[in-house]
Amino acid sequence: MSKLNQGFIQIYTGNGKGKSTAAIGQAVRAAGFGLKTYIAQFMKEYPYNELVSLKHLSEWILIEQFGGDEFVYKKELPGKEELAKARNGLQTAREKMSGGEYDIIILDEAIVAIYFKLIRAEELFEFIKMKPESVELILTGRYCPEELIELADLVTEMKEVKHYYQKGITSRRGIES
Repeated sequence: MSKLNQGFIQIYTGNGKGKSTAAIGQAVRAAGFGLKTYIAQFMKEYPYNELVSLKHLSEWILIEQFGGDEFVYKKELPGKEELAKARNGLQTAREKMSGGEYDIIILDEAIVAIYFKLIRAEELFEFIKMKPESVELILTGRYCPEELIELADLVTEMKEVKHYYQKGITSRRGIES
């Protein structure tokens, strides 16, 4: 039974750093109030350190990964296996959302998964339509379609102004991964 009377739809998008971090921060804040969060991460099979951290909050936060992003770096289209993982992730999240156990559902990188054709925009629209009134839904990822922005109650665009990647610094453990 959700503790929220009204759940809203939040989107964190844009080309800047911090979209997933903001969503995970919301889950941590909610856990402090006793709210339960389910996080489905798309295009993230790498052992990101939030998996380790969130184990300490497993009573309130469940995080699962559905697919990798190697095809992006290889400049290839995602294969059938990646498509199946993304579909499985969306179906699992749908079940978690309708199951009544979770107050917050986070679809991390689901928006960019649309861009890479792992998920169809229509599937996310249907997911949003299924959202119970008392569930907060948070979507993250670059390249957010305008139709999703129109459906959302809160949209934050992370804009890259400056990033040390431009100086050749690679992803650092504990900061970006």
